[in-house]
Amino acid sequence: MSRRHSAEKREINPDPKFGDLVVSKFMNAVMYDGKKSVAERIVYGAFDTVQEKTRQEPVAIFHQALENIAPHVEVRSRRVGGATYQVPVDVRPERRQALAIRWLITAARNRNETTMVDRLSGELMDAANNRGTAVKKREDTHRMADANRAFSHYRW
Repeated sequence: MSRRHSAEKREINPDPKFGDLVVSKFMNAVMYDGKKSVAERIVYGAFDTVQEKTRQEPVAIFHQALENIAPHVEVRSRRVGGATYQVPVDVRPERRQALAIRWLITAARNRNETTMVDRLSGELMDAANNRGTAVKKREDTHRMADANRAFSHYRW
């Protein structure tokens, strides 16, 4: 990591269908080997499935799902005098969004449906309803931070 200055943020364009920056970031995270058209097909297919099943706006459900997955606190390792403590710290908004996207995609990839479109749509609907693997991951993270609240005075 460079000590001189932090890396500048890259400008990303909003997605073509909904004009949403977060959907575009999500699509980039779904993408493998630079195959953006495949990622677009997966994400838009999942949004279509969500709209058919719920009869609601898919982008609103997507944002609700991300909000339900995003953690507020997490634990970071901190070394104090030879001992390593798990210190609970608040999560920055950019990191909250990045973690939510990452956890949603990982949970979708680990599901048992046949196609990625079905997996992603199922996980999106589960997360919007506050259940599913990605929401469980958030709950586990919060539980861990709560259990280590005694070490919060080591925060830096």
